[in-house]
Amino acid sequence: MREIVLDTETTGLNYMEGDRIIEVGCVELINYVPTGKNLQFYCSTDRKIEEGAVRIHGLTNEFLNKHPHFKRHLKNFFDFIRNDTLVIHNAEFDMGFLNNELKLIGAKPITNRIIDTMLLARKKLNTRITNLNYLCRRFSIDLSSRKLHGALLDCHLLAMVYLELLGGKQTSLNLSEFNKKNTSPINRPAANNNNINKVKPTKEEIQSHKELVKGIKNALWHKLDY
Repeated sequence: MREIVLDTETTGLNYMEGDRIIEVGCVELINYVPTGKNLQFYCSTDRKIEEGAVRIHGLTNEFLNKHPHFKRHLKNFFDFIRNDTLVIHNAEFDMGFLNNELKLIGAKPITNRIIDTMLLARKKLNTRITNLNYLCRRFSIDLSSRKLHGALLDCHLLAMVYLELLGGKQTSLNLSEFNKKNTSPINRPAANNNNINKVKPTKEEIQSHKELVKGIKNALWHKLDY
């Protein structure tokens, strides 16, 4: 399963008042695990970046003037995200900006499935404090490199938060081991199903299994019901 963690940086907070995207970051996940394939680009803009925004991400108009407009990045962007699920923190903000940029150049809006990790965190953690810094501290994720916000850096942090929200390293290890075992080049003899003794569990065994499962705390399958 392929997913894309996505984040943007902008000139301000409101695209309806003319603010624009100035950076996009994407991180590819396969079965919840980063593959090392990333996409990052900066966009020049005629919009003056607000001082408050500069203090957050450190990007200035002088720096961005060296880079192409959003339209020039469009093909690479869509080639990277394809039709796969997008994992975004506060998706309403980023998707609003992205679809506004597409509208301005006459392109169709993004219709990919979206997972909003902010909403997921509220549900899983039963808290209204869901900013990325808080979630990283809650899951003991190292924030030492986050002196300023950056779209790609924040994607890497969000990928770790997303994994924790789905059950933590247990999910990653189980899926990684499954993939290793099921992509092995070793040739195995075909199973002869005619020689398999099919044994049905007794009623007592079924009931015993149900009691065992009921007693397992923090089971992974309880954490994946989102």
